[in-house]
Amino acid sequence: MAVTLTINGETKSVDAAPGTPLLWVLRDHLKMTGTKFGCGVAQCGACTVHVDGAPTRSCITPHDSLDGSEIKTIEGVDGRAADAIREAWVENQVPQCGYCQAGQIMSASALLAENPSPTDADIDNAMSGNLCRCATYMSIRRAIKDAATKI
Repeated sequence: MAVTLTINGETKSVDAAPGTPLLWVLRDHLKMTGTKFGCGVAQCGACTVHVDGAPTRSCITPHDSLDGSEIKTIEGVDGRAADAIREAWVENQVPQCGYCQAGQIMSASALLAENPSPTDADIDNAMSGNLCRCATYMSIRRAIKDAATKI
């Protein structure tokens, strides 16, 4: 059965088995490979996308539960907060291996879109579901604070 999804502002018809996680619809059906598979159990945050503006783990979210929702992936994240985050990520040399970065950026941009002046506790809370194998947590926090000054 085909499901219609709105992804990055575009309507897409997807014919996937009921209950197929959004992650696999994005990667396998739509060839949008920016969203990464990390753990498959919503613990690492590599698969984070925005659903109606909220960071959501796509590895456990059934695609067919998203009818009428606005889905945004790393390929489509935009706006002042997202631009500031991308700039701060480069200036602060956040990425090392880079694998978690799409999920990190999605969570950070959602935080700054909602709270343009986050405290350390706000940042820690918003980013707590995103793991970094390279342990660049201090660089990530610094980049978020830097981005907040540019919004």
